[in-house]
Amino acid sequence: MFIHIFGFRFKAEATDADKARAAREICAFRGTIPGLMDVAVGENVSPRGQGYAFAGLMRFTDRAACDAYATHPAHMALLEWLVPLIDPVELDFEA
Repeated sequence: MFIHIFGFRFKAEATDADKARAAREICAFRGTIPGLMDVAVGENVSPRGQGYAFAGLMRFTDRAACDAYATHPAHMALLEWLVPLIDPVELDFEA
């Protein structure tokens, strides 16, 4: 199994609608991205979150599936509008 964890610091211009759209579109990857076993997203409630207000975790069958996700059309469509609105952090590891 391969784990992909991400967090977003939203920029000031990101609206509540943008944030809800990000969560909705990421959750919609279920059943769309080959090798994606599970996805969970939500508000980061940690007092040590360093401004990362949104977090997510994806479980893939293996690293190759995660690598393929990076260029999947659904992911690319999300990145096109989301990247200008966030300061992201990502962590990946095999489990």
